[in-house]
Amino acid sequence: MTSMRVSTLLMAGAALTVAACNRSAGAKDGTASAETKNAAAEAANDPISSAESAAPAALARDAAIMTADASGTMKTVRQGKNGWTCIPDDPHTPGPDPMCMDGNAAKWVQAMIAHKPPADNAPGVMYMLEGGTDSSNTDPYAKQPTAQNDWIKTGPHVMIVGSKAMLTGYPSGAKPNTSAPYVMWAGTPYAHLMVPVAKS
Repeated sequence: MTSMRVSTLLMAGAALTVAACNRSAGAKDGTASAETKNAAAEAANDPISSAESAAPAALARDAAIMTADASGTMKTVRQGKNGWTCIPDDPHTPGPDPMCMDGNAAKWVQAMIAHKPPADNAPGVMYMLEGGTDSSNTDPYAKQPTAQNDWIKTGPHVMIVGSKAMLTGYPSGAKPNTSAPYVMWAGTPYAHLMVPVAKS
């Protein structure tokens, strides 16, 4: 995906995927932590820096950068040169969650937003090197934790999407060890591999 070919729907979908993979119930007292406030301020003040933090520098520096306003309308902040698109942290979520994705991953996101099965023969890659907050490991569309939707925490990771064959042999239970590779959303059309990484 080049930045010129990214549709508003696709990028809005990407923003929703960030939220779906990284929502949290927030602090128990309803207040944001100082770290959360700092991340939100960074994204608002320097969206390029925030977006680039999601992926390795060699990739991120040539990626398209897109942001969303309060209404969800996407805006291109920087044109890309390498087929990748990065989105800065969403200040409305409790933790840092910038993301970078390749063209195949963007198509996978578009299918998910449309509630349609994604292609199973076009693996895509998404980077979230700043980690995320929390999400359901079993329900792709969960918005908040419940007793049934297996809320988990994730750290810095890479997601491999668009290939069911790639998931074979990896743990796919509802309560995975998130410090090792595992399958998120197993049993749904949006099952994908979560690979934890150490950010250098």
